[in-house]
Amino acid sequence: LSAEAFAERRPGLMLAIGEASGRFLHLLLCLAGARHALEIGTSVGYSTLWLADALRETGGHLTSVDGSADKHHQARENLAEASLLEGVELVTGLAPAVLAPLPGPFDFVLIDCERSDYLAGLEAVRPRLAPGALVAADNMTFPPSPHAPAYQRHVRGLPGWQSVLVP
Repeated sequence: LSAEAFAERRPGLMLAIGEASGRFLHLLLCLAGARHALEIGTSVGYSTLWLADALRETGGHLTSVDGSADKHHQARENLAEASLLEGVELVTGLAPAVLAPLPGPFDFVLIDCERSDYLAGLEAVRPRLAPGALVAADNMTFPPSPHAPAYQRHVRGLPGWQSVLVP
């Protein structure tokens, strides 16, 4: 698709992480023993399935936020089919507005929404991160975006934070 056609069709597309990213996130949550995770950007729930499965192993719970009620409907169906819905709360609305009332602390956060919203989402949830929390941000290398380098610079400038770019 051309950039214009992609932008026009983007709201209806099934935007999801790849299998390798899903496996990596699953491993991270299990190794960290994550118990209270937040996903910013559910889409149709592919990454949600990976996170929820890991949290089922750790005895944890996932809150997943997305602005599209239609995509949340599809995510709910996918989670139910995989018998993972019980450990997931789907919150429909745009981050960071819907993040304010969510309880913390979160020990794992996946940011995978519109990249122009990554920084605002991080800052909205940052006060409710548990000590030693992990924050993963998808799409830092592809597709190209002017927002990814700005997000990376911001995270690397946070006192006490460590950052690793995993292609």
